[in-house]
Amino acid sequence: MNRLMKLFTMGILAMILTVFNGCDTEATGMEPIRLVVDGKDITHLTEPIIENGRTLVPIRFVTEEIGGEVSWDNSTRTVKAWKGDRSLRMIIGSRLVELGNGEDAVVSDVAPRIIESRTFVPLRLISNGLGIGVSWDNATRTVFVDSGKSAAVEPFYNVNITSHSGGSYITGTSRITVSGDPNLLKAGNQLRVMLLDKKDHTGYIVGMSDAATRAVEYIPEVENTGDRMLVAGVYDQKGNFLAGDSIPVSVRVIPEADMTGLVDNMVVSSSREITPKLNFAPYSVKYVFTNLSSGKVKVEENRDPYGPFTWNPLSTDNGLSTVQIIALDHDRNEYPGRTYTVNVQVPKKMTLAGVSEGSTIRNPVTLLANRNFDVRETTFLMRDPSTGMETILKTIPYGSYTWFPGPELSGWKELMVRVIDSQGNTVTSEPVRVNLEGKAQLQLQGIGPKQVVTGETGLTYRSNVDFTDVQFVLTNRGTGETRTLNADPETDKAVYTPQPQDTGDWRIIARGSYNGRIVTSDTVDFEVYAQEIFGPYSIVPKDQFKSFASQMAVETYKRTGMSAAIQTSQAILETGWGQYVPSDKYTGKESNNLFGIKGSASNGSVISNTWEVYNGVTYRIDAEFRAYMDPVESWNDHKVLLQKDRYGIFRDVMYNSTMGAWAIRRAGYATDPSYPVKLMDIIRTNNLREYDKVSL
Repeated sequence: MNRLMKLFTMGILAMILTVFNGCDTEATGMEPIRLVVDGKDITHLTEPIIENGRTLVPIRFVTEEIGGEVSWDNSTRTVKAWKGDRSLRMIIGSRLVELGNGEDAVVSDVAPRIIESRTFVPLRLISNGLGIGVSWDNATRTVFVDSGKSAAVEPFYNVNITSHSGGSYITGTSRITVSGDPNLLKAGNQLRVMLLDKKDHTGYIVGMSDAATRAVEYIPEVENTGDRMLVAGVYDQKGNFLAGDSIPVSVRVIPEADMTGLVDNMVVSSSREITPKLNFAPYSVKYVFTNLSSGKVKVEENRDPYGPFTWNPLSTDNGLSTVQIIALDHDRNEYPGRTYTVNVQVPKKMTLAGVSEGSTIRNPVTLLANRNFDVRETTFLMRDPSTGMETILKTIPYGSYTWFPGPELSGWKELMVRVIDSQGNTVTSEPVRVNLEGKAQLQLQGIGPKQVVTGETGLTYRSNVDFTDVQFVLTNRGTGETRTLNADPETDKAVYTPQPQDTGDWRIIARGSYNGRIVTSDTVDFEVYAQEIFGPYSIVPKDQFKSFASQMAVETYKRTGMSAAIQTSQAILETGWGQYVPSDKYTGKESNNLFGIKGSASNGSVISNTWEVYNGVTYRIDAEFRAYMDPVESWNDHKVLLQKDRYGIFRDVMYNSTMGAWAIRRAGYATDPSYPVKLMDIIRTNNLREYDKVSL
């Protein structure tokens, strides 16, 4: 039936059935409800029941009594009833009901259910599906079914999909709009658009927004192709279904891949930001850069299909090049997109990185040739500005060089880098003027500020002169006790092994002899804890963690619409399948912290390790991590964290595990550029997307 006709008849039919439905709730303590079909009382077969204010009747008895037929598919728990050219198809437990041969649909407020081996359905569904009249006699508490009277389809809810009609084709990104009751479509409620399979009425959320916007953007995946049921559902803040509408659609994704930021025949003389322009939702994209002169091909794999990519062509790429975007679906099938031909004209550029003009150098610096062309030899130089004399500091093929100037070098100098490019040409950077302090320096390595030493620790140093008899002096800040360790002359190292009695606050310096005087390092305060240390613990056995985490994820998904697959994959990645959950390193107190969030929570905090760098060496220091009374608190707190403004771009697409994985990285959740791919691979390998399946 035409959807406009549905809306036209809705008000009239609602008035007709209001009395009938309103009396449903008064069954308690009253006479049983009688069921009369075409003048015959069939109450003795099965009495109607009341559920959620709706009268449910046995569909087989009613349908067969009016000359119709009913079939049952036990494998899919599907019941179909038909008479003449009118029919309805239902799945037990699903509110979605197909009318005709899937040409139309309604969303019922009560799902069909089985009671004592019989399928009970709302009486209105029979009226909608078979087009027959129903009425209610309040005086006798009797339901009358009259197949001689016709009835129009009456929607159960005042929410309607307005952007598409039944049988519409969806070939690319589409805006789905709804209209209806403003009390439902209000701020705070959530509009979820779902795409469900006709066979089992399950599928996925494909769009989500605040209900007040009355619209969502649906970006289809190639895997969505086929005949589907498009459902718009309104949910409250607890994830309870309030109302909905459904229409049959045909998804026919015709993948189109393009990009913005380039046009044919443009001159590219510097970096360019390229952004994918797609009409479907892929797993990832890749960019293929081909130099037409040299034939050299460079491929950038596993790039964000929803965010920008910065192309930095080298001067060696000069000439005509083609740039092509290729999108990949979840099965890694490739969909080549638009190819652009551009003229790369990047001038050679090279600067010395690692030092700044006018700076004073008293510590080691890492020098690097910052260039946009390939080289085969790199030389770092120092030049005396008063004499013009050049000194070679280091020659290497390419890469960086750490320079620690000695005391024999002092005053103002100029630093440069000179390279030989792949064609044999010599290129020299502009000089950087620096001031060398010219002092002997000794830097401690092995222990850093605020470090807690819990076991055998290697001590060493770096310096800009050759010291003799270097020592490491440790002082107990409480007792004043001093302990001296001598560095091995050959390895420049010593080993400190704390004893139980060493537990407490300490201080350490390194000192060495140079030209008859003592040079000391900076003083470092640290702590010794020479008792039992507790490490991460296993919250459940590894083979149980998927089930353990997914239960919480599915509950959150139902409430918020945040993909259960992405939640579960994050927990797997963050905890190593639940085997590395932080505990207090000193007491063993368990944190139930599944996402490594720092700070304090309902159960206080635990002390665990984090990382710092001192004098070029990475070391561990103590940090507080939130402790929870149970894992559910940790799970929910993580979702509160994702409510921060910075994660808005994630929340916009959090219903989809792929789009969500890319968005959460773009929002700054993780610094690892491969974080989205790691999540998606976990989801794919462990079939986690099954947890995102929805139904009505």
